[in-house]
Amino acid sequence: MAREKADFFIQRLRSYYGEPTTALEYSSPFQLLLAVILSAQTTDKQVNKVTPRLFAQYPTPEKLAAAHPDELEKLIRGIGLFRNKARALINTAQMLLRDFNGQVPGSREELMSLPGVGRKSANVVLAVAFARASFPVDTHVFRVSRRLGLSQGQTPEQVEKDVTAIYPEKEWIKFHHLLISHGREICKARRPLCSRCPVQKECPSSIAV
Repeated sequence: MAREKADFFIQRLRSYYGEPTTALEYSSPFQLLLAVILSAQTTDKQVNKVTPRLFAQYPTPEKLAAAHPDELEKLIRGIGLFRNKARALINTAQMLLRDFNGQVPGSREELMSLPGVGRKSANVVLAVAFARASFPVDTHVFRVSRRLGLSQGQTPEQVEKDVTAIYPEKEWIKFHHLLISHGREICKARRPLCSRCPVQKECPSSIAV
């Protein structure tokens, strides 16, 4: 993709959406890690409904590592896969204590060794909690990147590789948030609102209206 076209996308989306950040509510890397684990196959809005009680009752890895699964399930019952996620949270806290001195690790490989943390989740923690260059690819980023012609990758990993080859590191997390906003508001999965799209004229997937 020509650099001019790539720059057009990020500039126009930034003009339209401003400087969006993660919708997850947290106040520490530990809290963000838990929220990211809970967010799999669940909206950030729903995660934010349960995390205040979770964080209040289990404010540290020590507290969470000693939690009983049944009690934790009651706190997060409002989100999908809550039983599996309750056990993932407990196991993650235990692993933080055992292998990382109770601290959230700062490398992708170490983060991905934690239960319930895949590459996308690890990249979110790296970018948001530690301000390290990374480009998380969730369903919105995957869909919008392909529609804009930034990648033809068939996997999140390939889309990540393609997009990060186009944009400089300093733009990665900003563009990630812009693509999420665009995917949620306009470039929807089933019925994209192309007539309202700020990048319609340059989008190869645009539906003329």
